[in-house]
Amino acid sequence: MNTSPPTHPTFNQALKLWLKIGCISFGGPAGQIALMHKELVEDKRWISEGRFLHALNYCMLLPGPEAQQLATYIGWLLHGRWGGLIAGGLFVLPSLLLFWLLGWLYMSFGQLPSAQAILWGIKPVVVALVLAAAWRLASKTLKNNYLRAISLAALLAIVAGLGFVWIVLAAALIGLALYRWQPSLFKTAGHGSSGKSYGASVIDDHSPLATHAQYQAHTWRRALLVSLILWFGSLSAVFFIFGQTHLYNHIAQFFSKAALLTFGGAYAVLPYVNHAVVVDYQWLSQAQMMDGLALGESTPGPLIMIVAFVGFVAGWQQALGNDPLINAMIASSLATFFTFLPSFIFIFLGAPVVEATRHLPKLHAPLTAISAAIVGVIVNLALFMAYHVFWPQGWGNTIDYPALLLAIVACVALLRFNVGVISLLAVCAGIGLVLK
Repeated sequence: MNTSPPTHPTFNQALKLWLKIGCISFGGPAGQIALMHKELVEDKRWISEGRFLHALNYCMLLPGPEAQQLATYIGWLLHGRWGGLIAGGLFVLPSLLLFWLLGWLYMSFGQLPSAQAILWGIKPVVVALVLAAAWRLASKTLKNNYLRAISLAALLAIVAGLGFVWIVLAAALIGLALYRWQPSLFKTAGHGSSGKSYGASVIDDHSPLATHAQYQAHTWRRALLVSLILWFGSLSAVFFIFGQTHLYNHIAQFFSKAALLTFGGAYAVLPYVNHAVVVDYQWLSQAQMMDGLALGESTPGPLIMIVAFVGFVAGWQQALGNDPLINAMIASSLATFFTFLPSFIFIFLGAPVVEATRHLPKLHAPLTAISAAIVGVIVNLALFMAYHVFWPQGWGNTIDYPALLLAIVACVALLRFNVGVISLLAVCAGIGLVLK
C-alpha cells in the first residue's frame, strides 16, 4: 500500500480527467459514481474513500443529479470554484453536444421505419433499467422493516397524488425521528464506508482544509449574493428579451422549478417532467418523450439530460420564425442551463458547511430515509413507463408481448449477469430492426 500521497494534480491534469469522465460516464448515476470512485479514489488517489463518501452523502440530499454534483464538489475541493465549474460543466457538455446531434437526426429522420424499429427495441430496456435501479437501491437501502415501510408509503403516496417534495420532507423527518429513537437502524444502510483503503490520498481523511474550502461568513454571503443575482438575473433576462408568452421564457421558468424537485435523481422527477411537457405545455407527444428517455439511457452524462432533448424538440416544433435547428439549440441550452444552475449553487454554498460537519453521523439518517422513499417513487415510474411500452394503444387493448419478453430478458441480463448497458441497448436495438 502507498503510504505517501501523490502530488496534488495541476488544473490541466484535472481538466483532462473531468473531460474523460464526461465522455465515458455511461450507466446512470450508479455507474457514473463508480467510475469517479475508480478514477479519483482508487487510481489517481486524489481523494480518500471517506472524503469521497462524505461528499456523496451531501449530494444525495440535494435536488439534482448527484453524480454531476459530486464531480462539482470534488473539483471544488481540488481547485476551488473554477475547479468545480470545470468539473461539473464537463460532466454535462459532451452530453449536450451529443443531444444536439441526436436531436437533429431524430427530428430529420426519426419517423423512418428503421429508426422506429430501433426505438421499439430500446424502450423495453429502459423499463428494465428503471426496475434494475429500483432493485439495486432497495437492496442497498431497505435493510429493515421501518425503511421498507417508508418505501411502500412513498409508493402509495405518489400514486395517490401527493407532491414529491412533501414525500421527501416527510421521509427526512421520519428518518431523524427514527434516529433519535433507535440509531442502530441506520448503521448499515445507505452510503457508508466500505472499510477499504487505497493508500494515502491528496485529500485524505485527516488532511487540513484548503483555504478556499473553509467556511468564512463574509465569503459565503458574497457567494450567496452572486448566486441569487445570476439565477434571478438570468430568468429576468429571458423574460424581458423574449416576453412572458415566448417558449424560451416558459422553458426557463419550468426547468428552474423542476430543478428544485429532482430529489433522488432523474428517475424520481421524470413523471413530473413528463406530465408537464406532454400534458400541460404540450411541447412533446408521449411517444417523443419515451424516445427521448431511450436516447438518454444510451448516452453519457446524467439521465436528467433528457431535458436537453425536451428543449431541442420543443424548439424545433415551435413556429418561432427562424431556422428550426437554431431554435432547437437555443431551447436545449436554456433547458440545460436552468436545470443545472441550482446544482452549482448548492455545491458552492453548501460544501464549505458540509466540510465543517464531517463528524456528524445523524445527518446520515434523513439521507437513508429519503433513499428508502425514492425506491417507492422509482417503482411508480417503472409502472408508469411499462404501461406506455407494453400497452402502446392504451389499457384494455392488446399487450405488446414481444416488448414484455424483451424487458424480462433485459432485467435478467442486468441483474443476474451484469451485462453492460450499452451492449444491452445495442443488442435490443438490433432485435428491434429484425422484428419490426
